[in-house]
Amino acid sequence: MLLPSIFGESLLDEFFDHPHQRSHYQSHVSEMMRTDIKDLGNAYEMTMNLPGIKKENVKAELKDGYLTISASSASQNEEKDSDGVYIRRERYAGTCSRSFYVGEDAQQEDIKAHFEDGTLKLQVPKNMKEADTEKSNYIAIEG
Repeated sequence: MLLPSIFGESLLDEFFDHPHQRSHYQSHVSEMMRTDIKDLGNAYEMTMNLPGIKKENVKAELKDGYLTISASSASQNEEKDSDGVYIRRERYAGTCSRSFYVGEDAQQEDIKAHFEDGTLKLQVPKNMKEADTEKSNYIAIEG
């Protein structure tokens, strides 16, 4: 008899799923937006995991001293029998975001961002100029 774990991620998922058949989605959630921050002396290097996310679905914004990274994803899985009748249809769409305080003096043009193979790397200088709040705060992501 399968009983749900008291300390699990989701009581309903554990109740309805077999423990040896965890979904692909659940494995991605545990890895999503994990961030390593390294001190390079004159800058901080941030490396963020975004598995399964495309570059065009990632946004980095600087506002009021906070650097916010947002990502969105959508997928659809359909299975039909030989007559084309649905046996199962599943859809997933979601967004996630994470914010880091980088200081009131931070300016978007000083922050460098690069996205490759599901990994976003950002370099945030420590000594930054006075921020201009009137212009766009989005950071270009290369890759």
